[in-house]
Amino acid sequence: MKKILIWIINKYQKYISQNVSQKNIHCKFYPTCSEYTKQAIEKYGVCRGIILGGYRIIRCNPFSKGGYDPLK
Repeated sequence: MKKILIWIINKYQKYISQNVSQKNIHCKFYPTCSEYTKQAIEKYGVCRGIILGGYRIIRCNPFSKGGYDPLK
């Protein structure tokens, strides 16, 4: 399951994220939310990784400052 999710995120980053970035829509955080989720899945496993990634995506909103937010 872990490898499948990482593969899906990689495909998202390669094909979908690049098209969105061309329209001047960028993630407020560094690393991006998809990269953060991928790192969380690799480090903590599928369940906790998805929870951490979901929490990060929820924080990525117009009222957030954004900035550097590495995986801890």
